[in-house]
Amino acid sequence: MRLLVGLGNPGVKYARHRHNVGFMALDAIKARHRLPPFRQKYRGEFVEGLLGGERVLLLKPLTFMNESGRAVAEAARFHKIPLEDVLVFHDELDLAPGKVRVKRGGGVAGHNGLRSIDACLGSRDFGRVRLGIGHPGHKDRVTPHVLGDFAKADRDWLDPLLDAVAEAAPRLVQGDEAGFMNLVALRTAPPKPERPKRGEMPAASD
Repeated sequence: MRLLVGLGNPGVKYARHRHNVGFMALDAIKARHRLPPFRQKYRGEFVEGLLGGERVLLLKPLTFMNESGRAVAEAARFHKIPLEDVLVFHDELDLAPGKVRVKRGGGVAGHNGLRSIDACLGSRDFGRVRLGIGHPGHKDRVTPHVLGDFAKADRDWLDPLLDAVAEAAPRLVQGDEAGFMNLVALRTAPPKPERPKRGEMPAASD
């Protein structure tokens, strides 16, 4: 079984925060693949099902971000899920909005959710699906940026990103991380401008 964890803070007032994009990703995966409703256990909301023929457990910790590791550790230990089969979806300041990278291990880069998981699992060698939200440009603006709602204009890249992550999720749980990232990149790439047909003049710009 693979454990897919989405990081965020529970409650309506946090629902649209950039910090909650991990929750949003799991909601999109659940909806796309018609998994059963979430239930409560392991200090969070969870659902079990199949993705790409692989058994998965989706988990959204309800412990608030700083204690996310307690929920992750409880679910992983109950199901005897090894560290290499834990994948954590989280917001990433150091990636441009809409970009996605998968990595294993490494530092936590000041992310309190990752820090808590590291502490509770006793290792940083779990997988991470880094969902880019962009950096506000100055460290003093990081907290209001992360704990602020996505702007209306962000829907132009956020909705396609979540759809692409949900579509590509089976590749991820099958161990094809490169295929997952390639499919997400393909589905979120801006359309290429059409080339003028032979004999046609390109349209003039304003």
